[in-house]
Amino acid sequence: MSRKPSYMDLARQIETLNLEFKRLKAAEEVFHRHNESLKALHETSLGLIDKLDKEELLENILERAASLSGTAHGYIYLPYAGGEQMQMKMGMGFFKGQLGRRVSLGEGMGGRVWQAEAPVLVEDYLTWPGRIADKVLDGLRSIVGIPLKSENQVLGVIGLAHVDADKRFSREDIATLEQFAALAIIALEKARLYADVRRELVQKKMTEAFWRESESRYRTFLESSPDPIVVYDMQGVATYVNPAFEQTFQLSRDELLGKQIDFVPPENVAETKEAIRRMLSGQKIHLFETRRYTKDGKILDVQLSSTLYQGDDGRPQGNIVTLRDISAQKQAEDELRNYRDHLEILVAERTAELEQTNIQLEQEIEDRRRAEKALRKREKELQAQSDHLEEVNTALRVLLKQREEDKKELGEIVLRNVQELVNPYLQGIINGRLNDRQKTLARILETNLNNIISPFIDKLASGLVHLTPVEIKVASLVKEGMTNKEIAEILLVSKNTVLFHRHHIRDKLGIKNKKINLRSHLLAMEK
Repeated sequence: MSRKPSYMDLARQIETLNLEFKRLKAAEEVFHRHNESLKALHETSLGLIDKLDKEELLENILERAASLSGTAHGYIYLPYAGGEQMQMKMGMGFFKGQLGRRVSLGEGMGGRVWQAEAPVLVEDYLTWPGRIADKVLDGLRSIVGIPLKSENQVLGVIGLAHVDADKRFSREDIATLEQFAALAIIALEKARLYADVRRELVQKKMTEAFWRESESRYRTFLESSPDPIVVYDMQGVATYVNPAFEQTFQLSRDELLGKQIDFVPPENVAETKEAIRRMLSGQKIHLFETRRYTKDGKILDVQLSSTLYQGDDGRPQGNIVTLRDISAQKQAEDELRNYRDHLEILVAERTAELEQTNIQLEQEIEDRRRAEKALRKREKELQAQSDHLEEVNTALRVLLKQREEDKKELGEIVLRNVQELVNPYLQGIINGRLNDRQKTLARILETNLNNIISPFIDKLASGLVHLTPVEIKVASLVKEGMTNKEIAEILLVSKNTVLFHRHHIRDKLGIKNKKINLRSHLLAMEK
């Protein structure tokens, strides 16, 4: 039977799932930002085509560039005074009050981009060595400049800035702005050429050259577009397809031009016809999601934008259709949706498990509380017992102290009685007519009597050394300084017996095989 996951295991699993969800969410945001960037460029390419008035076009370019980079502050510099300087012609946000500011080559951000003919990114304008020394500009932080370049010549500079210190331009922003600048310069060139042609309308050759150049530029733009583009006449016959269209749908121009392209799945025919009807009525078809076949029968999810184009007489001549393959995006969205559904199921399962675990934990907590209550009760009982034992110990200490005092008092009484009632008579016997042996025994009797009332015998027989009665006698005589021979005569034993007892005494006193005098050791014990 498998072990049921603990609360901590479940919590860690939930945390892992949350981290994985956040990682996927971040990846999704990056994907959507990239998609929005491409969408914005696509919208820009369609929006700028129709702009011919230069002031309106400049304003539109600046607004779209600011929108692409996520800021509200920007400007456009254009050549001034025969190309000796550049002047701010358009400004928004922070730069709205800076219109007319002029810079020379290499001066400030505009002049530095003009000089480098390449994008310039500054993380903090306030500390940038190339900044213009003007306190009015101290509020700028991150700033980027993109050249409007045509045929190795800088025709202008787009500048964008943040005034918030926490915001920064990224390399992704620069790449998007470079693509946008390429579109903008085409539109500016078209507007400039169109203005020139309008001023010189009388010169037919220049007008024809303008349209040829314009067509060439647009063809270059269409040919380099990463999105599939097809141009139809009013009968729905394909008159142009770009390389991206051929590559995406695996169809060559020979198979497409001069024919109606049959690549609409049956289930998408009705919505396609409705979109064509709306386009012919004058409505713009913008990012219309549908599906299209490739040559090998694969179905792609696409976003479709379509606009009519007019001839010299102002009548519609056909329409330009731009498609974008969003199959990978759709697949990613489906996978993300499925993952979210799966994650929600897992979270629900884990939540149910956590609820069950919480119930068990609550029961365990309740059991523990009861155990703690019983333990506190037991502690109180033990404390009461401890207090009682402490009182008993106190009483015992008092009794022991009283016993010691009684013992001391008894010892003093015995000592006084022996000295007053025994010693005088014993001295009379010793001083009487006794032979030598009797005198010796009398002196031994006197010594032992004194030892009885002294702590020496108590120490000797206290159990610390466990001496026998004979060994105690031998030890007492050794302490008196008697020789082995004298001890043997007094105890009526052999000298070897005395040596035997002396050996055991040394062993029990812990001085066997040590260079310690037995008499000295015994005298030291008496102290």
